[in-house]
Parts: sequence; structure tokens; C-alpha cells
Amino acid sequence: MQDHNLLNDEERTPCEIWSRVMGYHRPVSFWNPGKQSEHRERQYFVADNGKTPAAVTATGAVNP
Repeated sequence: MQDHNLLNDEERTPCEIWSRVMGYHRPVSFWNPGKQSEHRERQYFVADNGKTPAAVTATGAVNP
């Protein structure tokens, strides 16, 4: 297995997530608390060669 370089928390750069809400692209951090909650609870779907799509959570975990 390859060795991976891990950064300490003070070396990390914050990442701003943008998405579209109400017709405008805006940083998620600017959304109201209700929309932020909806964004955290979203399920993303990935089609796998025409089979039934599996739900993918915002963290990337697959729910069959």
C-alpha cells in the first residue's frame, strides 16, 4: 500500500461548497438554516450500467 501524506488541521485550507438554490449559485454557508439542513440530508443517485440506481449520501457512502 502507498504511504499518503496527511496534513495537520492547521495546514488544511477550508473548502467552500457552492450549489444552486432559488435559481442562483451561492456558497452553502450563505444559505438560511433550513436550506442548509436540506442540503445535508440530500441523497445523490448514481446509475450503474442501467441497473437500479443506488443512493449515495453527501459523504459518498452508498446505500443500496
